[in-house]
Amino acid sequence: MNRYFPICLLLLNSFVSNAQLTTKNAEQFPVFPACENQYDKDLETCFYTQVQDFIYTNLKVPEKLTQDNFKGNMIVLFEVDEQGKFKVQYVDAIDEELVKECKRVFGQFPKISPPTFNGKPTYSKYTIKIAIPQKSAAEIAVENEAVKKVANPKKYLVNKDKELAEYDGIVYHKFNNPQFESHLNIPFSHSYYAHFDAAMNQVGTNNHTGSKPYTYVEVSKYYSLKEANDKLQKNVAGWWGRKIWNENLAQIQGDGYWFTMNPIFDLQKGKSTPSISKSTYLNTRGIQFQGGVGEQLNFTATIYESQGRFADYFNNYSRSIKPSGGSPAIIPGIGIAKEFKTNAFDMPLAEANLTYSPSKMIDLQLGYGRNFIGDGYRSLIMTDGLSPYPFFKINTTFWKIKYTNTYMFLKDVRAEATVDKTYTSKYMANHYLSWNATKRWNIGLFESVVWADTNNRGFDASFVNPIIFYRSVEFASSARSGNALLGLTTKYKWNNQINLYGQFLLDEFSLSEVKKQNNSWKNKFGYQLGIKYFNALNVENLLLQVEYNHVRPYVYSHSDPLTNYAHANQSLGHQWGGNFKEVIVIARYHKGRCFADAKITSGIRGLDFADFGLKSNYGGNIYRDYDDERAQDTDVKVGQGNKTTVFIADIQAGYLINPATNLKLYGSFIYRNFDPTQETATAFKESTTWFSLGLRCDIFNWYFDY
Repeated sequence: MNRYFPICLLLLNSFVSNAQLTTKNAEQFPVFPACENQYDKDLETCFYTQVQDFIYTNLKVPEKLTQDNFKGNMIVLFEVDEQGKFKVQYVDAIDEELVKECKRVFGQFPKISPPTFNGKPTYSKYTIKIAIPQKSAAEIAVENEAVKKVANPKKYLVNKDKELAEYDGIVYHKFNNPQFESHLNIPFSHSYYAHFDAAMNQVGTNNHTGSKPYTYVEVSKYYSLKEANDKLQKNVAGWWGRKIWNENLAQIQGDGYWFTMNPIFDLQKGKSTPSISKSTYLNTRGIQFQGGVGEQLNFTATIYESQGRFADYFNNYSRSIKPSGGSPAIIPGIGIAKEFKTNAFDMPLAEANLTYSPSKMIDLQLGYGRNFIGDGYRSLIMTDGLSPYPFFKINTTFWKIKYTNTYMFLKDVRAEATVDKTYTSKYMANHYLSWNATKRWNIGLFESVVWADTNNRGFDASFVNPIIFYRSVEFASSARSGNALLGLTTKYKWNNQINLYGQFLLDEFSLSEVKKQNNSWKNKFGYQLGIKYFNALNVENLLLQVEYNHVRPYVYSHSDPLTNYAHANQSLGHQWGGNFKEVIVIARYHKGRCFADAKITSGIRGLDFADFGLKSNYGGNIYRDYDDERAQDTDVKVGQGNKTTVFIADIQAGYLINPATNLKLYGSFIYRNFDPTQETATAFKESTTWFSLGLRCDIFNWYFDY
């Protein structure tokens, strides 16, 4: 067995620091009286010299080892605490008596000046290798000087048994949650973001809340995530207790770098009625890595393996957007799924993000994931409720402006767009300019263009220009070269408790048709109005929210379905597509580790009576050519076609187990009533109740409100 395995395991599990000294804002080695007025490497060398000489003077090698002419090494892991006291943590030695003797000697070390972090006393752990027979620090220094390379390169070093101390001398800092001050993205969860939403929306702040996910450094300026995390810490003893309730499973911090590793779970068990199966379930296991190298480079990667069965309505919707090629479904927000056992799905998922921040004003992100634009629960212009995709994002923040450029690589997975079993690539470039016009009022301008990889066009350089407003570029290339959308967002801070927000989306617009006042199909637009009430009714951490969304028929669709506003059979805007209106009422509350969320959605959708046929296209299905089989040109209204009322009540409550991974134990109840005017093969009257219990790392949004 490797003799060094126990000490390596203990070093991994301790996750503590012993700092390399810098003279400012860093950790400093403990100081012996003989080492006073020394700094940096000199202090480190002096510290180890004093430790080595004290051991050399006081340690007595057991007689039996001396008689056997024993030669070897022992490694000691020891601690110097906040009072400057020495304490042995572990000794790796061949003889138990030698271990006891080592502990005795360390118990006799004098009290010295403790290690410090940012000038404050702390504790740190160190390792030292002790040779048997013993050598003084001076003897070791002489031997090191004597080790030289010989002239003939084919010969070995003079001392073939000499080992360098570089590996054993690696030091680890105390893990102090550096992610809370990093440029890493905070996983976007509506429930978690509600914790700091009020702080981010105070009157007078000069931040920009429309583009999500946020980075930790954006939020930490207004809300101390570290302090909030510290308040949630349980007073538990032992390694298992800390890992279950408080910490990352693995966490390491050193000079200019840090890493964490955690298992990810989403385990659910439930029952829905009506149902063709006895139960619903979700079995997600995964692993997440996060880290930072220097102050400018951060990364995260999450890999999931999932199997699950949902309520019938969600299963049916997932199957209705299945891809070409035989896979039975696409799970919204996850991706393409395969069949698993009876009426269930196998749905792997991977997400990653690499962020480089060359300055305070700019950060560059290369990712595989999702983005969201807006201050509401829904977004009409960029939602996170669809399958992940590769993207490159540039955030530029200065003065009262944040400017976001995002370039996305999308897929059309329909049979019509599949050639030689390969899905067609499509691309999207969007710009979002957020401007704090006053200390209360924010205005955002959004522009997006979608184009396809037709005629081997690839990623068209015409749309790479990062300057906002593409419309002229689009028409310069050809009116059908891309599908452009324009958007406007706004937010007004009435006071520190009440925020008003909204969005306006313009897909196509004809001024002449507006003047006719005939509700032309060409006037394709949508809008959102919302209000948030923070610490509502003077109850701390109670958030109330009301939101109205209205999207006219044929919005998000295009004359060529390949360039519609969608990815993998899912809308890039509102998840319902076009031709709907809805009201959403939300309440969120948390106290300590307990939380509760409630949401009611009431809406009207205009569905098609059939997938094809003369005048069968009423503008709800964004994958239909809006020029093909359009029901009517004028008097186009929301709800036209197969008018369907939707009512969904969603209640969830639970307990936060571990804040490091946002691991929650929870129960949820969903009631859904879906009532079309006329039943069809894909739209029929259905009333569903769905109850679930689960254990989940809440690091992305599940949307079950279809």
